[in-house]
Amino acid sequence: MLLLLLVLLLSCSPGYRLQEDSDPDWGDFDLDLEPRRVPRQVKTILLKENKPHIQELSIKTSVISRYAFTAVFCSMLNRHSAAAEAVFQIQIPAAAYVSNFTMIIGGRVYQSEVRPKEKAAKPRNGKAKNRESSDTSSEPEVELFRTTVSIPGRNRAVFLLMYEELLQRRLGSYELVTSLRPLQLVSRLSLDVTIVDHAPVVDLEVLPLRSEKITAKSEVPITTAVTNENNVWKVTFSPNIVQQAQISTSGVLGDFVIRYDVQRDTGIGDIQVLNGHFVHYFAPKDLPVVPKNVVFVIDSSASMLGKKMRQTKDALFTILKDLRPADHFNFISFSNRIKVWQPNALVPATPLNVRDAKKFIYTLIPNGGTNIDGAIQTGSALLRDYLSDPNTGPNSVSLIIFLTDGRPTIGETQSASILGNTRSAVQEKFCIFTIGIGNDVDYRLLERMALENCGMTRRISEEADASAMLKGFYNEIGTPLLSDIRVNYTQNSVGYVTQSLFTNYFNGSEIVVAGKLTDRSAESLHVQVTASNNERLITMETDVPLRRLQAETEKHVKAATAAVDAGAKAVGSGVTQGLGSSLGSVAADFVRRVWGFLSVKEGLRARLRSRSSREREEQTQQATNLSLTFHFLTPLTHMVLDQPRPLTQTSMAPPTPDAASPANELPAADDEPPQKPDGNLGGPVSSLSSRMGKAESGSVRKSITVSKTSADGDPHFVVEFPLSKLTVCFNINGEPGDVLRLVSDHQYSGVTVNGRLIGAPAPPGSHKKQRTYFSSVAVVMDRPRRTYIEVTPTKVILDGRDRIVLPCHATAAVEGDRLSVAVVGGANVTVTVGGNISFVILLHRYKNPSPYQRDHLGFYIGNSAGLSPRCHGLLGQFLHEEVGVAPLPAPGDAGDLNPSAFLKVKERSVPVVRKSRRIYDGKQNVDCWFARNNAEKLIDGRYEDYVTAQLFDTGNTNNA
Repeated sequence: MLLLLLVLLLSCSPGYRLQEDSDPDWGDFDLDLEPRRVPRQVKTILLKENKPHIQELSIKTSVISRYAFTAVFCSMLNRHSAAAEAVFQIQIPAAAYVSNFTMIIGGRVYQSEVRPKEKAAKPRNGKAKNRESSDTSSEPEVELFRTTVSIPGRNRAVFLLMYEELLQRRLGSYELVTSLRPLQLVSRLSLDVTIVDHAPVVDLEVLPLRSEKITAKSEVPITTAVTNENNVWKVTFSPNIVQQAQISTSGVLGDFVIRYDVQRDTGIGDIQVLNGHFVHYFAPKDLPVVPKNVVFVIDSSASMLGKKMRQTKDALFTILKDLRPADHFNFISFSNRIKVWQPNALVPATPLNVRDAKKFIYTLIPNGGTNIDGAIQTGSALLRDYLSDPNTGPNSVSLIIFLTDGRPTIGETQSASILGNTRSAVQEKFCIFTIGIGNDVDYRLLERMALENCGMTRRISEEADASAMLKGFYNEIGTPLLSDIRVNYTQNSVGYVTQSLFTNYFNGSEIVVAGKLTDRSAESLHVQVTASNNERLITMETDVPLRRLQAETEKHVKAATAAVDAGAKAVGSGVTQGLGSSLGSVAADFVRRVWGFLSVKEGLRARLRSRSSREREEQTQQATNLSLTFHFLTPLTHMVLDQPRPLTQTSMAPPTPDAASPANELPAADDEPPQKPDGNLGGPVSSLSSRMGKAESGSVRKSITVSKTSADGDPHFVVEFPLSKLTVCFNINGEPGDVLRLVSDHQYSGVTVNGRLIGAPAPPGSHKKQRTYFSSVAVVMDRPRRTYIEVTPTKVILDGRDRIVLPCHATAAVEGDRLSVAVVGGANVTVTVGGNISFVILLHRYKNPSPYQRDHLGFYIGNSAGLSPRCHGLLGQFLHEEVGVAPLPAPGDAGDLNPSAFLKVKERSVPVVRKSRRIYDGKQNVDCWFARNNAEKLIDGRYEDYVTAQLFDTGNTNNA
C-alpha cells in the first residue's frame, strides 16, 4: 500500500530528474510564492545552500480517541550536478513508535522492515556477561530519527516516515507535539492535524511555538487555522518561506503544540470497541483528595552546584506552598553525608513546619559525592516507620520523591545491589518517583527504581527549565484521588488484557486498559472498577452494549477518515491526498493498535522489572513478537531496508533476486546507495554513524596501501620484514572448521583477529586431498568497549552497542570514535582501529564456481603501528621481528630437505627454499623464502597452538 502511495506522490510531483541548468533557477526551489516576493536575504540563504534543498515537508496527523497516527513526507532536491549527502531527520515524541519508513533514491524504492535485534555476542571465555553493564548503563531517550543518504546530481530523494503514539493526559489535558526543525527554510511546509473523539473535545488551543534554542513569540503561530464541525477538529499550519524566515532563518521553528481535553461523564469511563478489541479510558473527576505522606530526597552533591541547585530550591519553595494541611512530609539531603530535616518523623504541613522546611532548603550547600543507596535507605526507613505508627491514618498515599543529577559514587555503587536494597526497604508499602537532571545521570537506574516501586520517572535535560519541570512533575502526582484501583471485566469474555491493577490515580491523569474480546457473540460486557478514596472503598460497575459501541466507534473512524480526505482534496496536492489515504488505512484498525501499543509498553516495563534471566527472556520474547506484529521500532527491534524496487509512474516491477543481497541487508541503488536508518529509535542510539555513498571502485582500490604481510588463498601466508628486506612465506594445512589466530594483541592494543577455514575438494592430479580457505575473518576490539566485526564474502557484521549489517556488494562506510569500517562493493573491506591499526580483507567471489572453488577471503595487514611489540598470532608474532639468512650447512647436515638457505628467526634455524607467490588478488608476484611443514620452526610452537575454539575468542595474548 505504501509503495503504491509513493507512486501516487511522485506522479503528482514535478519530474523526478531535472535538466542540467548552470544558472540559478528559482523553479528548482518550487516555491509556493512568486520569486519577486521573496526578500533578498531569504534568496541569499537559499542560494548559499550546499546541501540538498527541502522542496516539501508535509506532516499529517490523525488523532482518533487520543491515539495519534502521524505521516511525514519530505522531498529533497540536489540542485547541483555532483552527488551530495542529504540528512533526513525528525524529532519524534519519546513515547512514540516508528511504524514505517520508506524512501526513493535514484528512481528506486526502499521499503523498511522491522527485524528483531540480535543478541549481543557472548564472551568466549566461559564467563557470563556482566548484566550490570548492559541493564543499568545510562542511555539517552531516543527522540531523533535520522538517516543519511547520497542523492545523485540534479535528482530528488523522497522520504516517508510514519509513527504512532497514545497521547497521555497530564494536568487535565492532552498535548500533541509536532517537531518542526527541518534545519533549513522549506519551499512548502504544511502541518495538518485532525482530531476526532467519541467524547466532545473541549478547551482546544494552539500554544506558541516551543523551543529551547530560540525565543518564540507568545502568540499563536502565524497562518494557524482551527475549525470544528460536528466534533471533528482541524488544525493547519502552513507558513511560506518568508514567514518561516521571520520565525527562524536556521529552519528551527520549534514544537507545534496542540492542547485539549474531552468532556467526561461521571461513571465507569469511555469504552471503544472495534474489530474484536476494546479500549477503556477511565478518568474520574469530582472526588475528594486523598492525603499524602511524602519524603523529598534531594541530591546536594558537588555536581548540583550553580543553576541546578538554584532551580531545585525554587521549585521546592513552590511545592511547599502547595502542600495541603492533611499532608505529612519530610526532607532529606544527601552527598557524602545524609541529613534529615526532622529525624524520625513526618510532620504535618502546617505554616510553621513549611517555614522551617524552607530554611532547611535554603541552607543546602552542594559538596561531596553521591550516596544514592544510603539516601534511599534513610528515606524508606523514615516513611516505613511513620506508616507503622498506630496513630497514622490508614487511608493515605505514601511516596518518596527522589532527585539526583549523577551516578552513585559513595557507599553502594552497583546498580543491581541498589535496586535490590530499595525493594527490600520499600516492601511494597509506598512508591518511589524519580527525577534525573542533566546528562550525567544514570537514567536507567532511576527508571528501574521507579518501575519496580510503582512510581514514575522524569528526565530533565541540561538546557531545560528544571524549576518549571519539577513543579510540573509534582503537580502531576501531588493530588492523589484514588489508590488500589482494580479494573475487572466479564470472565471468559475478554483476554490478553493490558495492565488492570494500578497503585494510584492522580488528578488530571487517565487510566487506559485494552484487550481482546474472546466472545464476539456477547451482547454486552460487564465492567467493574474498585478503588479506595480516603476512607471509602469505591465500586463502579455497569454493562456496556458491545454492538452499539462497535457501531459508534466505526462512525468516529469514518468521520476521521472523511475529514482527512476532505482536507487533502481541498488542498489539491497528490502528497496530501496520498498521506490522507495512508493514515486512513491504519486508523481503521486503531483500537487493535492501541492494544498493541500498550502491550509493547507493558512488556518493556516488565522486562526491566524482571528478577531472573528466564523471566527477562520470556518478557523480551513477548515484547519482541508484538513489536514485529505491529511493525513497531522499539528497543528490541531494528529497522532495515528491503531490496530496492524500480519505480515507474504506472507500475512496480518486482525486485530481481540476488543471492548476494539478502533482504535483511542494506541494498544498493543503481546511482547512489542510501544509508540504512539509525537502527534503535524507541531505544538507545548507536554510537556509530553509518554513511553510504557510491565510490569509483578503481580509484578506491588504487588508494589502498597495505604491506605484503597476509594470509590469502589456500591459505598462503606471506610475511614481510622491512628492516631485513626479506619476505618469508609458508602454508598452513588446516582442517575445515578450524579457527586460526592471526593477530593476538588483546591485552595491549585490545585487538584480536581470527579466521575460520572452509574446505573444498582438490583438483584432479593435485598432491593435496583438499584445499582450505578463509570463509570468515573476525576482528575483536576491546577498547573503549567490546566490539565484534565479522567479515564474510557477502556481508560485514558489526556487533557492539548496536548491531549493523553491511552487504559486501555495496559501497559503504561506518565510522566511530576509534573504529571505522569501509566496504568497496565487491572488492574489499578495510577495518581501521584508532588510526594506527588497519586490516584489509579482500573479497574473492565466483559467479559460476567450479566444484573446486569456494567464495573466500584474503587477509592483509595495512598498518601495524598501533600493535604492541608483544603481539602474537600466526602473522602478529613477526610484526616486530627481524630475520637473517644463514649460510648453507655442510652437505648432509640438512638431511633430505635440500634447502636453499637457512633463516635465523628468534635464534632458531629454519630451512627455506625460494618460491614465488601471487598476492593482491593475483595482481602482483612476490619472491619469498618458503618454510615447509606448516611453518615448523618458523612460528613459535606448532600449528595446533594457533587453533582456537571460537571465532571471537581472544585467548591468552602472552603465548600462542
